[in-house]
Amino acid sequence: MENSHVCPKKVKDVSLQELRDSLQEFARARGWEQYHSPRNLLLALVGEVGELSEIFQWKGEVAKGLPDWTSDEKQHVEEELSDVFLYLLQLADVCGVDLGQAALTKIIKNAQKYPVNPTTFN
Repeated sequence: MENSHVCPKKVKDVSLQELRDSLQEFARARGWEQYHSPRNLLLALVGEVGELSEIFQWKGEVAKGLPDWTSDEKQHVEEELSDVFLYLLQLADVCGVDLGQAALTKIIKNAQKYPVNPTTFN
């Protein structure tokens, strides 16, 4: 079955706003907005984190980039990470949080809370 909505691997950088708009349109077209309360989205997010965790559960430590994993395993990780990310973005949206700005603000707070110790990185 052909899927006309399949995206190429990378067309361009996508903004959080573009993703948020796409998610809103997707839910609106299916009449799902009524189910997208903060609680429901949080529970869905937790479920997706669980699915992502299952992939790694018995792998032990793995190298960055997952070099020893099959393409199917990597695709599975990609799909579950996407599910987690999209539910998080939807949750932020229904809570009225600008996730991009909140993340930048948090990085600044963390930099102030945990200043670089020049002797640590010699």
